[in-house]
Amino acid sequence: MDEALLRSLTPGVLSVLVRRGADFAAAEDAVQDALVEAVRVWPANPPRDAKGWLVTVAWRRFLDAARADASRRRREDRVEEEPAPGPSPAVDDTLQLYFLCAHPSLTPSSAVALTLRAVGGLTTRQIARAYLVPEATMAQRISRAKRTLSGVRFDQPGDVSTVLRVLYLVFNEGYSGEVDLAAEAIRLTRRLAAAIDHPEVAGLLALMLLHHARRATRTAPDGSLVPLAEQDRGRWDTASIAEGVRVLQAALARDRLGEFQAQAAIAALHADARTAEETDWVQIVEWYDELARLTQSPVVRLNRAVAIGEADGPRAGLAALAALDDSLPRHTAVAAYLHERDGDLTTAARLYAEAAHKAPDLAERDHLTRQAARLNARRRP
Repeated sequence: MDEALLRSLTPGVLSVLVRRGADFAAAEDAVQDALVEAVRVWPANPPRDAKGWLVTVAWRRFLDAARADASRRRREDRVEEEPAPGPSPAVDDTLQLYFLCAHPSLTPSSAVALTLRAVGGLTTRQIARAYLVPEATMAQRISRAKRTLSGVRFDQPGDVSTVLRVLYLVFNEGYSGEVDLAAEAIRLTRRLAAAIDHPEVAGLLALMLLHHARRATRTAPDGSLVPLAEQDRGRWDTASIAEGVRVLQAALARDRLGEFQAQAAIAALHADARTAEETDWVQIVEWYDELARLTQSPVVRLNRAVAIGEADGPRAGLAALAALDDSLPRHTAVAAYLHERDGDLTTAARLYAEAAHKAPDLAERDHLTRQAARLNARRRP
């Protein structure tokens, strides 16, 4: 396989798709899929017209993705912007599609990636960012999943845990990303909770409701991020908080703790505090200990370091942070915050500026840049 040839053809193929009417991001996804297919097919059956072959396959991939996106948007149009409390009355096949994409022949990570792309409507770039892997790696994973399913019967739906992971990631992207999918994720999780008696389904629903309750206060009118401690708690949705707490308590009473219940418990403690200063950080650290035990996730341990910094002081938080890999996303931002809490404004300003360069999106980069500028202004005589 001539990788140099593929690289040289990529800009031209991308240009053709854009001229045909594809938006640039969707065209990039389609071309990436075509390149992965070329790597698979060309060694045994090289085309006579390499560029023409890539254009044809990429355009088909784009059309498939556009149809899937249009179907998703039609489903979303049937749902009000904000999810109503109680059982969801809507009836459609979306949840069934989630289970079918989570096929037993796929690994859980591949099933999640495929479902996010084919049903959730996320781009390959968004999925790669959620998984903390390069976009090309995620494109290959999705393409392999498609090939695996191309010859199987869809009579064996996947397991609940895989579908929950998909719904969780769809909600996170809708809550903080480029596409508004949060309400749809809540609607589908309500339907799943009504159909399946499973404490982790309830835990995920509670987590979504508790996070969604704060949505209106997460950004300022100019679009800038508002940290949790600075949000106007009087504008939080108390009905969603009450429902989330009620659902969580019923799940915890079954004594089958899972990661979504633990995350929801942390969110409930934040929601319960009338002010940021009244937050029960000691309990939050205990829940992060449980969550770390359940998931072994370095990102959980990063958040735990912040909680320790609040409960036991910034130096204790920095000590917990020192045990973690400094290449973790947002590691530098957490270090900046803890150094600021410890009074080291020079180090904190430098780290905020470094974190801004590593930020995954514009809103976060702007927020971290403002934090650095604020501390630099305080240090001037």
